[in-house]
Amino acid sequence: MSELIVPRRFCGPPDSGNGGWTAGAIAALDDADSPDNRCDSWPAIEVSLRRPPPLDTPLDVSTEDGVLTASLDGAPVASALRADRDLREVDPVDPATAAAAESSYPGHDFHPFPTCFACGTGREEGDGLRIFPGKVGDGPDGDLVAAAWTPHPSLHEDWHTYVDEHTRASLASTWAALDCIGGWAGDLTERLMVLGRMTARVDVLPLIGEPHVVVGEGRGQDGRKTFTASTLYDADGRVVATAEHVWIAVDPSVFGGRVPG
Repeated sequence: MSELIVPRRFCGPPDSGNGGWTAGAIAALDDADSPDNRCDSWPAIEVSLRRPPPLDTPLDVSTEDGVLTASLDGAPVASALRADRDLREVDPVDPATAAAAESSYPGHDFHPFPTCFACGTGREEGDGLRIFPGKVGDGPDGDLVAAAWTPHPSLHEDWHTYVDEHTRASLASTWAALDCIGGWAGDLTERLMVLGRMTARVDVLPLIGEPHVVVGEGRGQDGRKTFTASTLYDADGRVVATAEHVWIAVDPSVFGGRVPG
């Protein structure tokens, strides 16, 4: 049994972990195919969040039948397993369009969780990711949104060993970059949601200091559930990582969120 801790820096709502970072942190523990911690890519891994991830609190991590589970006092917080399916990528958006879209980010006018590590407007450069997606078109069943993102040196991955000498962002930060942009594609200003399930495939970790583009699209709703997807591209337009999400509509008071108006 090992431990997982979500440091306060990586919050989403003010008192719980960012869903994408938490999901990526538990996904990083899946290195069954990586002897000596040598990893260059990760297969598709599905993470389900069972309850708000507590901050600065050791979670017990156990493995049974291929499922990793992080628990607090015996109650599951998150679980992860290999996903036996392909992920459909979101089509790319050129860097200039993605950068220009940031001025129309709805979170500039209203943000339910301004503390969020991934998309919070209350986070400083180098502290949060500050991924601010704006609408650039229409997705299959929702908005197509995009933002520019350059990984900061503070996101450096120092856990695994790689085949090259390039400095790369951590797996957890990569998952975080793929997280909230999906929520904004599903319109967080109209429907307060938290991440319930995220499935991501990472082909290569993003290079520190290199410009990237993150795109997200809405893929429909079913009751309290909203379905979205996101893809991270490098400066040459190659896929770095891609994800699909299931969001759950929640009562703002439960998560310390705000409502419009």
